[in-house]
Amino acid sequence: MPRLTIRIDFDNGDQLGPGKVRLLELVAETGSIRKAAAQMKMSYRKAWLLLQALENTFQESLIVTATGGRAGGGARLTPLGARIAALYRGIEAKTLKGSSTDLRTLEKHTSHKRLR
Repeated sequence: MPRLTIRIDFDNGDQLGPGKVRLLELVAETGSIRKAAAQMKMSYRKAWLLLQALENTFQESLIVTATGGRAGGGARLTPLGARIAALYRGIEAKTLKGSSTDLRTLEKHTSHKRLR
């Protein structure tokens, strides 16, 4: 079945899509912006800029960072960060469920051949 990708375009021009949401999820899973960036094969700077863009969009912190020291540094999602990721995944799941029949129909009309 075809893959459906959701990108939310806000009225002010900001966007929320699968890449930014996956970055949030990976920060939550790894406890580190650097590790999350590495798993997505992007630079730390790019990850940091994407997270800053998200915080500008929602006008609130989505992650909390701690610098090194005895306990080590790290990053974690704020409750809002976790909620944003969950809301996006919910929208994605509902959309896929509601459109699965149409997606299968679209696929039947494709040639199933890749262009080389």
